[in-house]
Amino acid sequence: MKKLESSILNMVLALVCVAVIMGAILAYIHKITEEPIRLQAEKALSDGIKDVMGGGDLKVAQTDTIRKEIKGKQVVFVAYKAVDASDKDLGVAIESTTSGFGGDLNVLVGFDPEGTILGYTILDHSETPGLGAKAEKWFQSDGKGSIIGKHPEKHNLTVSKDGGDIDAITASTITSRAFLLAISQAYDAYHDVQTDGSTSATSKITE
Repeated sequence: MKKLESSILNMVLALVCVAVIMGAILAYIHKITEEPIRLQAEKALSDGIKDVMGGGDLKVAQTDTIRKEIKGKQVVFVAYKAVDASDKDLGVAIESTTSGFGGDLNVLVGFDPEGTILGYTILDHSETPGLGAKAEKWFQSDGKGSIIGKHPEKHNLTVSKDGGDIDAITASTITSRAFLLAISQAYDAYHDVQTDGSTSATSKITE
């Protein structure tokens, strides 16, 4: 049998076959992992809402999407209005995204009915490894730059280097600024929800 001669055509055909096979494998992997990833993301969000709103048995009675134009850019916020088992208003959790040092910083922050910060969690970030973990703890009630219990209209939620009330993460001023901007913009969205409000979905979150 004559050995197949090497040629540009043969090489192109070989590369096409490899690409098709790899594409099929990746498509299959995506299909079998898509649902588990979606469920994991939903659980992380559900747990996050409960965490930033103080825990306990609560439900999301209202979900709103708020679109705002900030510095010429369209920014989307998602608001989750929480109530307890007796439908008492617990406040609103706002999902807010800003640009940090390494990319987007996605924060979920909880406000009580008066607008005071109850808690926060970082849902996703593209910061340098370690910075995200620092931000997750630094601004908590026991952190050096705590924002918990503060009201955005009564406190200057910017870093002290910029004249604000909050100590920045050590050697991470850019990340701190991005985080605090996400909090301030979340409060603006919270104010819109409390002023207007429109129901679009309902879900339940329990222990």
